[in-house]
Amino acid sequence: MNLLQEELQVGRIALSDLTTEDAWLAFIRFGRRRLDMPRAPDADGLLFQYGTYSFDGPATFTLDRTRQFEINDSDGDHDHYVQVHCELRYAHAAELQALGHFESWFFHDGGGDLDRWTEGVVSRAAWSVVRELRPVDVKVYQERV
Repeated sequence: MNLLQEELQVGRIALSDLTTEDAWLAFIRFGRRRLDMPRAPDADGLLFQYGTYSFDGPATFTLDRTRQFEINDSDGDHDHYVQVHCELRYAHAAELQALGHFESWFFHDGGGDLDRWTEGVVSRAAWSVVRELRPVDVKVYQERV
């Protein structure tokens, strides 16, 4: 989680001043850092997802970038995953709710190309709607799943 927070603070931008694109660029820099992880197809993944959700209050358009790491036990077998989230929430707007829901995964050792995945994300029509917006709330957190 600290690595993501470091990337978010490049240029000394306060979290409250980040645009969607600022947070995306920080997330991709974080996602490019290869860590000491098992080399398995789903051990190190990036998730880009958005939609209107009411997790802990009124329905809010939320854009979540997540990095998921596999954690193995002492025998080298899968134990659990850790997810590091950069969650951006936006003020209510009909244009955001009209975007619907979307999710896309990338796995470092899954045979895909990170640049191609990022290009696919930012080429979506939704990106032109959200890229310059400033979220009303930014949460960076880690969870075990």
